[in-house]
Amino acid sequence: MARAMVSAPQPEAVEAGLDMLAAGGNVVDAAVCAGLVQAAVDPQMCGIAGFGSMHIHLPAQGVHTLIDFHGRAPLATRPDMWQDRIVRECDDGFGFVLRGEVNEIGYQSMTTPLTIKAFDEALKRFGTKKLSDVIGPAINWCENGFPVRPHVHHFWMQPAMSGRIERIRVLRDHPAAAKIYLKPDGTPRSVGERLHNSDMARTFARLASQGVDDFYHGEIAHRIDADMRAHGGLLSARDLEQCSTESSEPLWTTYRGCRVATNQPPGGGLMIVLMLNILEQFDLAAMGHNSPDYIATVSEAMKIATAEKDARMGDPRFVDIPMAELTSKAFAERMAQRIRSGIKTSVPRMNAGSPESKDTTHICVADASGACVTMTHSLGSSSGVITDGLGFMYNNAMMVFDPRPGRAGSLAPGKARFTALSPTIVFRGDTPFFAVGSPGGTTITMGNLQAILNAVDFGMNAQDAVQAPRFCATSDTIELTNRILHSIQRALESRGYPVMRHAYSHMFPLVHAIRLVDGRLDGGADPAGDGMAAAI
Repeated sequence: MARAMVSAPQPEAVEAGLDMLAAGGNVVDAAVCAGLVQAAVDPQMCGIAGFGSMHIHLPAQGVHTLIDFHGRAPLATRPDMWQDRIVRECDDGFGFVLRGEVNEIGYQSMTTPLTIKAFDEALKRFGTKKLSDVIGPAINWCENGFPVRPHVHHFWMQPAMSGRIERIRVLRDHPAAAKIYLKPDGTPRSVGERLHNSDMARTFARLASQGVDDFYHGEIAHRIDADMRAHGGLLSARDLEQCSTESSEPLWTTYRGCRVATNQPPGGGLMIVLMLNILEQFDLAAMGHNSPDYIATVSEAMKIATAEKDARMGDPRFVDIPMAELTSKAFAERMAQRIRSGIKTSVPRMNAGSPESKDTTHICVADASGACVTMTHSLGSSSGVITDGLGFMYNNAMMVFDPRPGRAGSLAPGKARFTALSPTIVFRGDTPFFAVGSPGGTTITMGNLQAILNAVDFGMNAQDAVQAPRFCATSDTIELTNRILHSIQRALESRGYPVMRHAYSHMFPLVHAIRLVDGRLDGGADPAGDGMAAAI
């Protein structure tokens, strides 16, 4: 019987996590080791200059907490600095298109880099290893190179969509990135070709020897600050000195007798809570999985949560979120009655339905004792900026702020953007039953939700729960994967729903999960990615 399991979109990360567990590390050691490898082998999905949320449950130590490392707008940010550059809102609400793309690529697009600080903090508080003990596999993959996987190459080749840039620009526009990621003829490496990043290897080795403080106060910090000042960046030495992670208690709800723990705002857990509370009012199992009634009902809950997110969710330091109302069963009952009465919630978007780039990654680790970590971390969709000689790419999380002043998601110095990151653990009693999370932009909460419903309402194992055909509604349009029957689509359309069918059999987000039943672990890795779930 397996004693521990790891699930992630990158086989290299899964193996690194398993090796750390086999060497006596705990689930936190394994998660951080795997997360560092993800930064090496999926360097536009995540990295040490990114952001995220780490959900930790260690029952033997009496620990259940979240380390939230949301990137915050630099202190030089002004609420009105981009309002004259607005072209339009992105199609599904995932950011804004601005003239010059200053929020999407380049030196003004990044928020404070907190991933490496969070990793180090997790090890010091809850791990059994030091950073220098767990960073070795990531250094090896940087120094010796990794074969470009299909999912990595697919990201590079994404064309301009919905007003966003073509993704090849994050490799091409800045010389420090181009020298790492492009071949001499200016083309990116093909699937299977090895990519080396000796600059990142040296940075990782320096962090191992000098400690993470060097990134925020030492030589690395000085190099970052000089680069930003030389190129008109908003980020400064003061941002690096002052930025910090936040520890928070989980946000809880109940669902069909299970206890559900997720992350606090500005993470997406509040949307998970709201949707589960609404859907608990319906007998979903009796409707049948992915029936027209099921898809319509769940889609309405998705739209309600999206509308509430747009209007009333954000960084609680800056936004007065009505938490008591939005988490209450009474509010959920009112929303359920709205659905029963046939009212369709509207979440209008310009040119709704166009695809978006989903550039994030996830790791789940659990052992048979019930200790588990579910962590989502990201670079947004990558800024394209690398400080020459350091090797790592910065996030571009400024893209999702609202450039219009006076709104829940508006720009402000020190403010975190709302993010759909929602690593979630479902408990039966006091025992973890299902740990889940995913990358995928605004679709993250929708994928996590459906995996939870699949496991709880339909009794699916972890692999079936993450690979079952999915749908998504973050606008008026219900988006379907190509594995949902055309007869179901016609039934939805006959009810007045605009429907978009994707050519893909699988749809973002890339959901990963681990299930624990009677001391036995089973894992799931979304087949739309390159990853796997494996155990020791």
